[in-house]
Amino acid sequence: MGRAIASEQITVGEAVARLLEGTGTACAFGVISIHNMPILDAIGQRGALRFVPARGEAGAANMADAYARVAGRLGVVVTSTGTGAGNAAGALVEARTAGTPLLHLTGQIESAYLDRDAGYIHEAPNQLGMLQAISKAAYRVRTAQAAVATVREAIRVALTAPQGPVSVEIPIDVQKALVPLPDPAAFAAPIAEIRAPDPSSTAALVRAAAGARRPVLWLGGGARNAGTPARRLARMGWAVVSSVAGRGIVAETDAASLASFGAAGPVEALFAGCDLLVVAGSRLRSNETLGYRLQLPKRRALIDVDELARDRVYTFDHFVRGDSALALAALADGLEGTMQIDPTFASDVRAARQAAEGALRASLGPFAEVAATVERSFGPGDVWVRDVTISNSTWGNRLPALQSPRQGVHAMGGGIGQGLPMAIGAALAAPGRRVFTLVGDGGLSLSLGELGTLAQEQLPVTLIVMNDRGYGVIRNIQDREYGGRRYYADLVTPNYTVVANAVEIEARTITGAESLANALAWSQGIAGPVLLDVDMAAIGAFAQAFAGPPVRLAGS
Repeated sequence: MGRAIASEQITVGEAVARLLEGTGTACAFGVISIHNMPILDAIGQRGALRFVPARGEAGAANMADAYARVAGRLGVVVTSTGTGAGNAAGALVEARTAGTPLLHLTGQIESAYLDRDAGYIHEAPNQLGMLQAISKAAYRVRTAQAAVATVREAIRVALTAPQGPVSVEIPIDVQKALVPLPDPAAFAAPIAEIRAPDPSSTAALVRAAAGARRPVLWLGGGARNAGTPARRLARMGWAVVSSVAGRGIVAETDAASLASFGAAGPVEALFAGCDLLVVAGSRLRSNETLGYRLQLPKRRALIDVDELARDRVYTFDHFVRGDSALALAALADGLEGTMQIDPTFASDVRAARQAAEGALRASLGPFAEVAATVERSFGPGDVWVRDVTISNSTWGNRLPALQSPRQGVHAMGGGIGQGLPMAIGAALAAPGRRVFTLVGDGGLSLSLGELGTLAQEQLPVTLIVMNDRGYGVIRNIQDREYGGRRYYADLVTPNYTVVANAVEIEARTITGAESLANALAWSQGIAGPVLLDVDMAAIGAFAQAFAGPPVRLAGS
């Protein structure tokens, strides 16, 4: 634990709290329990971190996940052991899917009874194995003396690309144990490894790109740190398209941006005439490539820190293993002043973007004005958080335009119910900024208790609930694939304005675009949270029913 100061002792719980302070994170999230109380007691006594008491471990982990994505630093969630750790499992899977640097600290029963199946309260069989399966890595602290070193290593692994959640279980007796106060250096933030690309592989990529006249850059979540070189390539004449996770790396208002319209028909048609595609930090996920049927430019290169990323589904002529920012910077350096871009390419890119966006809006029917109303209210500094619901799958994942990669958060793993807690984490990561959150009524039901957390923290969140009183996408799938036989998709939906008012959150019911515009204008004068319950039946139906990915919008 570092050179000790002989006369002073602290608990392991306090040592962990001091280590968290050293990472630069300002918030931690969780649910207090008898099996994590030494850590939370130390956090409370020291007062250096803001601890947000969620109503459930799943919500707490979602909050920490979104906090990390928006703040660009480590997220921290603290749970109990056993059932408490298990409750966080789905949210940890989401963090792993999104590549979020997240530290999950969980308690554990007393060391003397570990792995003995003795029925100890909060015991779970092979909890470490469960955590290893759903986390990037998982560790058990076995002695008090090893605690700081183990947690430091977990933080380093979480922050090292490909980033992800790392779990650490600490037995309750170890948390309570006294240890000599370590040297302050032991509490310094560990340094994440940055993998520099091999110069020969970047040189080969420069040679391959040198003659390209219609090149495209596809940016994913692994390239969030690569905005500067990506913008340089855009200024050279490259078109830029992004996955949902890579939105805003190049501002979506940029003339070179195809935003996240990569699967739209006009963009696929543009790809047919492109002579190079460079993919940086993206897995080209199935729901963003029409189930891997999207026709990409034939000549392709991939930049990724993970050796296993190569040729997962799509094949590549060139592969550069390393940090996306460094690799793209080397590519931009090698190409500066040398490219001979087709003079018609820029106008073709703009036309493809306009056609794709126009087709999307046409598919929305009366909800096109709903989307436009939100766009008009959404400011360049606001944050856009989305759950998995029809409105997000159609327009929320593409509109409104984002200006930076830390401006948007989406449930990448496809699980519902994560939007509200993610909004809480995002708001704490972006103080002074408004967080707009688009969720469905079915998803909100899963995390409804976190309205209490939102009210308690008094955060500037505008929660827009697209309420169709059930699982709308399931109904559409049943109509399309199961002969219209609808089972189990209709839900008893609470009156969300009443529920919000019960925890002293301002709320309104929305019946159309005009009432939404009025409510959004009204909400600007409210410092705390607001819930807007949108009656989708009162507005009408989408022009094209969304029945799950992969799908191409009509006319696109």
